[in-house]
Amino acid sequence: MLTVDYARLGVDAGDRILDLGCGFGRHSYQAARLGAEVVAFDASADEVRNVQDTFGAMAVAGELDAQAARVGAVQGDALKLPFADGSFDRVIASEVLEHIPADETAMAELARVLRSGGSMAVTVPRCGPEFVNWALSDEYHDVPGGHVRIYRRSQLISRLEGAGLRAVGSHHAHGLHAPYWWLRCLVGPSNDSHPAVAGFHRVLVWDIERAPKLTRYADRVLNPLVGKSLVVYLEKPPGPVTASAPPERTPLASAPPSALCAGAASRSETRVSEEAVA
Repeated sequence: MLTVDYARLGVDAGDRILDLGCGFGRHSYQAARLGAEVVAFDASADEVRNVQDTFGAMAVAGELDAQAARVGAVQGDALKLPFADGSFDRVIASEVLEHIPADETAMAELARVLRSGGSMAVTVPRCGPEFVNWALSDEYHDVPGGHVRIYRRSQLISRLEGAGLRAVGSHHAHGLHAPYWWLRCLVGPSNDSHPAVAGFHRVLVWDIERAPKLTRYADRVLNPLVGKSLVVYLEKPPGPVTASAPPERTPLASAPPSALCAGAASRSETRVSEEAVA
């Protein structure tokens, strides 16, 4: 379930991509399939371990070339990224900034590690649907590591541009998911066994796995109205042109083939799809 449009982000084979707050890794996996060099980054050791295992499973399944793929997962702090200035061609920060109290510090770090002329995609919960979730349930957001703010589009762009980036476009995504979360908030966010919630969840998993025309059309219609996520695309303005040679591209955190092929080969796409809507 991708929130970011890779064509709009400009992802090409060989690009170095940072996926900040990677979670279970959905954006990292797709970037790796496209031939990018990927660093999946998260504060959670469990998430990082699961992503690395899934990279291994993808190699075993033939989705990645175990000898050529340069992918890895790193645990760390978004407020102090362990990468040099301008290390990445593309940066993705999907559904993470709303969890970070010092969001402007995180934005400054994202801008720092993006090369001049590089592009970034930032996604956050959309203002309107998110207000409904907060109004229906305190449990939805008032939990350890939960959402600490609701962004308006203008506020998000203003803060990102204050970090030295330039907004170049935006759209909304996951129109089918907003009513699903309204329902969950209405009956209790942790009440997964409620018949209506379980039934809606099955529909969303079916949509992710099969992409039937009916749900794809409904999603396109609903996105401008109640799309759950706001996606903003940005560029880092090019720096001054100099006559010096470009810096040598040194390796980032990547997994050797032996590590890439090790781990949870049994981790299935169905499991990934279920996590995407959980």
